[in-house]
Amino acid sequence: MGTAGTPLTTNRAPHREIDHHYPSVHMDQREFNWNDDLRCVAVTDIGMRRTNNQDSYTVVLSEAVESWQGRGHLLMVADGMGAHAAGELASKIAVDGVAHRYLKFADQSPPEALQKAVVETNAEIHQRGQANSDFRNMGTTGSSLVLLPQGALVAHVGDSRIYRLRGNRIEQLTRDHSLVWELRELGQVSETAPKNVITRSLGPNAHVEADLEGPFPIELGDTFLLCSDGLTGKIEDDELAAILANLPPDEAATLLVNLANLRGGPDNITLILAKVVGPRLVTSAADPAPITLGAGKATKDISLFIWAAAAVCLLAAPVMMLAKNVVAGLFALAAAVLFSLAALLVPKLVRKRGVALRVGQQLGRGPYTHADCPPGEQLGELLTRIARDLPKSVAQQGYEIDLVEFESLCQAADEAHAKGDLQRSMIRRARAIRVLMVAVRREQKKRASDSAIEL
Repeated sequence: MGTAGTPLTTNRAPHREIDHHYPSVHMDQREFNWNDDLRCVAVTDIGMRRTNNQDSYTVVLSEAVESWQGRGHLLMVADGMGAHAAGELASKIAVDGVAHRYLKFADQSPPEALQKAVVETNAEIHQRGQANSDFRNMGTTGSSLVLLPQGALVAHVGDSRIYRLRGNRIEQLTRDHSLVWELRELGQVSETAPKNVITRSLGPNAHVEADLEGPFPIELGDTFLLCSDGLTGKIEDDELAAILANLPPDEAATLLVNLANLRGGPDNITLILAKVVGPRLVTSAADPAPITLGAGKATKDISLFIWAAAAVCLLAAPVMMLAKNVVAGLFALAAAVLFSLAALLVPKLVRKRGVALRVGQQLGRGPYTHADCPPGEQLGELLTRIARDLPKSVAQQGYEIDLVEFESLCQAADEAHAKGDLQRSMIRRARAIRVLMVAVRREQKKRASDSAIEL
């Protein structure tokens, strides 16, 4: 399969600072570099009300063309649940376990390897929970995205989400495993149903069913967002679309976290943004062979049959020798050697059987929702209102913060807007908000306060 992918980031970040990771920092430049084709940023934040971060994430980019063609790039977000640090442990096991096992099951197709990785990781989390009373019933969501030559493949359990922004439309590729969604699908819309009750997760039960979706064709400019519900609980889909469509990935990621926190930040917030900026990731450009399901099992069955034949011949050889039938004994021994060689070579030589996914054929029923991106001016107006009101809210909390850099960035935003450069204006305004939020959280840490600034 070539060089295996290596994890660029795996993070639980039990702190409040925003944590950025970029592929170019971690990749060996002598290997295949995806910097010109994929812009990827991961952020995790504890939020404004929590004392620890139970979210985890991982990003595993293939280092060589061969591994990209076979395994693709893997991204995953997990949102843990459980007391006594159980949620932290569950989410960490989830991202590490799925990433490791997905690469390990190289003889199976990506969908089968990904599903098996999720199922076995669920069993590991469940066993760890059963072995320690402090971790009993611990669980986590798990939303994985694999970017392959055939398209984007999703494996999903829980209510963390995966979106794709294409042009001016954002689509949710996953279905929430939550009480609200279950009721909605049954036609029983309830305004009083609790939004935080999930109906499926990794860990609490010995067995779990993971939803497989895709592969969804990848086009130039596509942006994928994986996130925990600490983000989507505070930001609507059309707002997500506006921010992703109008800001570069690193600026968008920072603004999304700050906006969720400015609206109360009641939960941990984790997201991964991956934007396709080069042609090598585009599905049509890759001209890939179709994904074939069931091929790995077919070759395994053939190999087992041949090994069994070799074992029978090997056992028969000494029996025939003892019966003074030397020729037959030697023949059986030679057959055992030939069968053994065949068992080693057949998986490489035999044409694999299986069912190929036709062009356009997909697993699952996604996308499940969509929203259109509002005009960029609306986002500009939102950022302007936040930047106008934020200093007042900060003052009401009694924080004494130097506003020189904040005001300088706001002035630069006004000047860019006056020149008709809307994007530059929004970037400057978003940076101004970030500067003030960093200062606010520094003051909160000094005072050991979790008072939220809600706009």
